[in-house]
Amino acid sequence: MRWGLKKEAAWPFEPGVGADEHLRESLRILRTKWGEVPAGEVTRVVSEDLLKLSDDELLRAWTEFYNDTSAGKAYSVRGWYQILYKDIFHGKKVMDIGAGLGIDTIFYAEHGAEVTFVDVAQSNLKVIQRLCKIKGLTRVWFCFLEDLRALEQLPSDYDAIYGCGSLIHAPLEVIRIEAQELLRHLPVGGRWIELGYPRERWVRDGRMSFREWGRKTDGGAPWVEWHDLAKIKAALAPAIFDVVLALNFHKDDFNWFDLIRRA
Repeated sequence: MRWGLKKEAAWPFEPGVGADEHLRESLRILRTKWGEVPAGEVTRVVSEDLLKLSDDELLRAWTEFYNDTSAGKAYSVRGWYQILYKDIFHGKKVMDIGAGLGIDTIFYAEHGAEVTFVDVAQSNLKVIQRLCKIKGLTRVWFCFLEDLRALEQLPSDYDAIYGCGSLIHAPLEVIRIEAQELLRHLPVGGRWIELGYPRERWVRDGRMSFREWGRKTDGGAPWVEWHDLAKIKAALAPAIFDVVLALNFHKDDFNWFDLIRRA
């Protein structure tokens, strides 16, 4: 199934995702970009560079990144949902897929969540691992997503799978393969939580191809695709989910989905 993608919008390698069942090549493509990660409301950093800092410098830099996206005027960007889920995730097992610098999930770990950080870039995970050690966080685990087989080592009883902007950077047929593997780790009653970009933002930006939109919105990303509830449910099917939240926010820059697995 090609998910209705136009030929000119195909994922940038041949013979296509059907020959990449474990998404090794797809994740390699993403890895060429995502060692450079959002670190503030408009700032991006290369995680390899952060690893050169002392512990004090690293903690200070991360704290600045956190404050820039989660406090003050930036509360409407990330702070609101961090406060919303802080207590919900307390004592719960959360998988952060595409963890980046762990801006959200280090915060959740500090407030009692058990967090598994999953990322395509080893340097991102090394930064998070150092930060967790500095902060004295011990109920944390790390998974380098070289391909989908890396997920086999993880438990099958997560309370939530959390994808904060990480599940919009590949075509839907790629995301469906990834989602189906992730669902092996999310039992009935578990939550699928996702931040994305809405169709309204894509329209506002000129309805460009998803390759072009990636370059515009995320500093050279190979792909960015708008998501809505229908696309997410299609990627998760045949699993069935009830909707807790489905909303646009920050003037239609972002959307947020919180779903509970029913079957």
